[in-house]
Amino acid sequence: MSSIEKAACALCRLHGEDEDQLPGGAPRWAAFLPHALAVIDALHDPDNMMKEAGSEIIHHVGSEESNTGYRSNAANVWRFMMDALRRGMPARTPSA
Repeated sequence: MSSIEKAACALCRLHGEDEDQLPGGAPRWAAFLPHALAVIDALHDPDNMMKEAGSEIIHHVGSEESNTGYRSNAANVWRFMMDALRRGMPARTPSA
């Protein structure tokens, strides 16, 4: 199960629904995929606190950059990770 599917299951449970119920042949959590995808899309760009946190680890990889460069590198790593998470998932569809 992908991370996006796990997020859809969590949203399904949050709404008090049985994620494994099969109305119409698909698990109930599948109806929450558009919601999970919307959250993933909203989180695509890290905020400044996230960039700063990520820059700490990037700083240890190479010490020749400026603090701005470290934050930029950390933000790019995050975006690449979010893109990989999104890759292969269907385009956002209207919520069910």
